[in-house]
Amino acid sequence: MMFDFNLGLGTILLPLALALLVASVRILREYQRGVVFQLGRFWKVKGPGLVIVIPGLQQMVRVDLRVVTMDVEPQDVISRDNVSVKVNAVIFFRVVAPEKAIIQVEDFLMATSQLAQTTLRVVLGKHELDEMLAERERLNLDVQQILDAQTDAWGIKVTNVEIKHIDLNESMVRAIARQAEAERERRAKVIHAEGEKQAAVALLEAAQMLAQQPEAMQLRYLQTMTQVAGDRASTIVFPLPMDLLGRLMDKPHAPS
Repeated sequence: MMFDFNLGLGTILLPLALALLVASVRILREYQRGVVFQLGRFWKVKGPGLVIVIPGLQQMVRVDLRVVTMDVEPQDVISRDNVSVKVNAVIFFRVVAPEKAIIQVEDFLMATSQLAQTTLRVVLGKHELDEMLAERERLNLDVQQILDAQTDAWGIKVTNVEIKHIDLNESMVRAIARQAEAERERRAKVIHAEGEKQAAVALLEAAQMLAQQPEAMQLRYLQTMTQVAGDRASTIVFPLPMDLLGRLMDKPHAPS
């Protein structure tokens, strides 16, 4: 009778032991860690590989250590010069301290997303529209540094932030186009005026040089006459300097 009782007890306990063993086994991949709590208190971080968790006594929360790519929803931002734009971005971060990511914040993914949205609005709101369009790299770095500092207590490392799009309304796009066109016209006028100035300086220098050498002036007139002599379709009236005439008239004539 005793033998039958022990055999029956062993038949019951063996499946229970096997079920308990199977339930206590966890396998974590290389990029996973397990935050283990024992009787509700943090015990240790385990993994990767085979992990034993005692059912009823211990609980484990899996944490992924890979880089997370998160899109930040388009945010309405008012720039410092009172221009309303919509801005969206993408952030790259990863968990570096699994126990902090589980203990210090309820949902670190949601918390990081909300913090990224508010930080994006605050940082871009301090800059004018031209700075948003022309200095994205600096703005990306500013947002990344602020996010990284604030998420450090959650065991999260923000590695990069990229502003994807800055959307303007149609009226602002037309205004920017008009501004760009006006800027191009201004630059063209400045370049033209600078060219006229340089040409005038060159002409003044040439005139001063020719004035110092009257013979050079005569050669220049002769060269010009040679250039225009080939065109026989029109009559050319060419001015002759009075000083040149004076020299010719004052020149003594040879005796006949």
